[in-house]
Amino acid sequence: MKILLTGAFGNIGTSTLEELIKRGHHVTCFDIKTKANENVAQNLNGKAEILWGDLRVRRDVAAAVRDQDAVVHLAFVIPRLSATGISSEDDPQWAKDINVGGTCNLIEGIKAQPHPPKILFSSSLHVYGKTQHLPPPRNINDIPQPIEHYAKHKVECEELIKDSGLDWTIFRLGASLPMRLVLDPAMFEVPLDNRIEFIHRKDVALAIANALECEQVWGRTWLIGGGSNCQLFQRELVASVLDAIGIGMLPEEAFPNEPYPTDWLDTIESQEILEFQQRTLQDYLQELRVKIGFRRHLIRFFRPIIRAWLLSKSPVWGSRNA
Repeated sequence: MKILLTGAFGNIGTSTLEELIKRGHHVTCFDIKTKANENVAQNLNGKAEILWGDLRVRRDVAAAVRDQDAVVHLAFVIPRLSATGISSEDDPQWAKDINVGGTCNLIEGIKAQPHPPKILFSSSLHVYGKTQHLPPPRNINDIPQPIEHYAKHKVECEELIKDSGLDWTIFRLGASLPMRLVLDPAMFEVPLDNRIEFIHRKDVALAIANALECEQVWGRTWLIGGGSNCQLFQRELVASVLDAIGIGMLPEEAFPNEPYPTDWLDTIESQEILEFQQRTLQDYLQELRVKIGFRRHLIRFFRPIIRAWLLSKSPVWGSRNA
């Protein structure tokens, strides 16, 4: 199968690319040309076609969708840990031009093909908004109540795709952490008692690859999370990651009380159809320890300094200790 993969060198993209290549698909990678992305592309050794481009540029998108059987659309500006270095929440109009405008260009380019490819769009559990007051889990019939610009963009793109007349499927993904050492101050935006569903990036890739070979997924929206073993509270997630990299859990007083738009997901049907839930947070933590390697000893040595720096990024901690 000929597959276009947008955002091919991002967190989910690299795992999806690996899975698709392993299955013998012909993959065209579409992403922005950065030094980091070029380094990843060089390591492919010709196993996939590379097209550098910008979703905002129609001719770039038109060239990318030509002669494809399916499009997996992952490229999106996110609220935190964006490869661009800019958050969707800091510059929402710029992010919307890429997220929504780019998706419009993609739909237009697909529809212009003699044989339009199918499209799989990756959405997010963030679309449900703040739901901690509701009994979990969220299910596919819950009405989206997006709060962030990012989530609003996702909902808008979902509707564009549903109304496109194309063969489509939408995946609303749980929380998938990148496999790199990132001390993200955004952890201080989420209450420790907030429900959150983790999913390993490789399990997302497995779900995507299985979907492309499954007739039952098309024309429907699916929840893609790690399952009951990955239904956590933010406290468990933060403590596990900080312990794994050698920093240790931070004081509870550094975290807010205002609910955050994450929750547990009902993935019973999606797992039954796609059979993708193979890993847990423990698998991610073990991989993270290996990835960090000797640097974990350096982190332990500088632990007091790192902890003080992290706490300085907490608005709640700063106000309490002013």
